[in-house]
Amino acid sequence: MAHTVNSIVINADYGKVFDLSNDISRWKEFFEEYTESEVLEQSGNRLVFKLTHKNGSSWKSYRLLFREDKFAYASRLEPMFPFEYMKIIWLYRKVEDGVEMTWIQDFKMNKNAKFTDQQVEDLINKHSQENLERFKEIIERDI
Repeated sequence: MAHTVNSIVINADYGKVFDLSNDISRWKEFFEEYTESEVLEQSGNRLVFKLTHKNGSSWKSYRLLFREDKFAYASRLEPMFPFEYMKIIWLYRKVEDGVEMTWIQDFKMNKNAKFTDQQVEDLINKHSQENLERFKEIIERDI
């Protein structure tokens, strides 16, 4: 199993940070690697969405939003490959300079995937830091 934890402090109001960072329709702006981000269905706090990577691959995931409790939980649905599983938690914590947003990912690569858990963990850590910087820049600009 692989595990990543990455954080950034965004100088903005919690409500703005939570709402903007969970606006799936804007993820193609927030994440450089996505060309499409579309909500397919919404029921209460549960969203099912589709992401398309710049390499052309697409997948569906679901996301549970817990605004009052300051976190979101997500899991990849289909296709699961190249993962055996992918679970994601985003935590939000008020701090002196704004809101600390933390991304936690737990996953395991499929045995037939061309990359190991460690290789993907390293890649996710690198990309998470870059993406968190983009989130900070966009959210602080939009307030």
